[in-house]
Amino acid sequence: MTKALIVIDVQNDFCPGGALAVAGGDEIVPGINALMQEFEAVILTQDWHPLGHSSFASSHPGKNPLEMTQMPYGPQVLWPDHCIQGSEGAAFHPGLNTDRADVIMRKGYNPLIDSYSAFFENDHETPTGLHGYLQTRRLTVLTLVGLATDFCVNYSAVDAAKLGYQVELRTDLCRAIDFDGSLSAAMKGMRDAGVGIL
Repeated sequence: MTKALIVIDVQNDFCPGGALAVAGGDEIVPGINALMQEFEAVILTQDWHPLGHSSFASSHPGKNPLEMTQMPYGPQVLWPDHCIQGSEGAAFHPGLNTDRADVIMRKGYNPLIDSYSAFFENDHETPTGLHGYLQTRRLTVLTLVGLATDFCVNYSAVDAAKLGYQVELRTDLCRAIDFDGSLSAAMKGMRDAGVGIL
């Protein structure tokens, strides 16, 4: 067994009605559940922010959501408060088959740094532990699905490719935020990194 399905952030706050809703974010849930049956290993990631996280616009007086700021680790999009630890918004979409998950990898819990990628925080250095988990289980072929294509899915796919995994992206089971050209830039970046786009 070498293949794993990685389901990125299919959480209430990223679905319609959520604090950072991705258009059509709930539409991919049935397809993801069906795809799980093709994999022996299923990993779910979960955005898991403490109150007052440094990536929230509310933590920066005078700033609005989707504005940029400079953090010690580089440029950072400021987001509306979302996926607060233990909140309904942080919970997985109720239709998602979480029983199939071998492991749930939480990220973004460090209040001082955001974490788009399932593999590294946004300094591109601090590991989440997912790489070690996959290595221990000898999982080398990864299929990624989830939310949002141009942020957490994108960063996870590129990092996985850089770490030497064979990576495929199922675009039919992802949805994007797509502001200011972010989706086209993400797709180019993933292709350039060697990610297979399905």
